[in-house]
Amino acid sequence: MQRMTWDQICHDNDLRGRWIAMDECQYDEATGRATEGLVVDSDDDLAELCARIRESSRTNCSILFAGDEATGYRSSHPRIAVN
Repeated sequence: MQRMTWDQICHDNDLRGRWIAMDECQYDEATGRATEGLVVDSDDDLAELCARIRESSRTNCSILFAGDEATGYRSSHPRIAVN
């Protein structure tokens, strides 16, 4: 386990593109997004990650996807417009 900023997570080749479980997070007051935390686990499969976290002693994790190149957060908006 390692304490990392969200920017570090998004630029880490082992974590980028995966679901990340973070504990002891610090949050941006304006956006409510996690900006830093203790990386406790990661997985390509969200269900697998959630199952492991549920079985662990960690009960207050934030789970985020480290994937969007610009923000590091998964966007709910499509990347291309369809006409």
